[in-house]
Amino acid sequence: MSAKPTTAFLLLLGVIVTCIGIVYARHEGRKQFVELQVLGYERDRMDVEWGQLQLEQSTLTTQGQVENAARSRLDMISPAPDQMVILKP
Repeated sequence: MSAKPTTAFLLLLGVIVTCIGIVYARHEGRKQFVELQVLGYERDRMDVEWGQLQLEQSTLTTQGQVENAARSRLDMISPAPDQMVILKP
């Protein structure tokens, strides 16, 4: 039993197509891995920036900072004790 030339050609063609498919799949996998790494670095950078923004926000919203901003920008003053009215429910 000898293989027909067309059968051998089809088998060779199948092997070549399979090899090209494997190379393409590996290439795509590597590209996606590189993209994943880049996105991971971007996520880490954003996490650091988020932490810095939270720290800045907590610094700017302390009682002293709010009171200073109210006095300087809005010309607000604390009322005298005789000007205060306490309401009970």
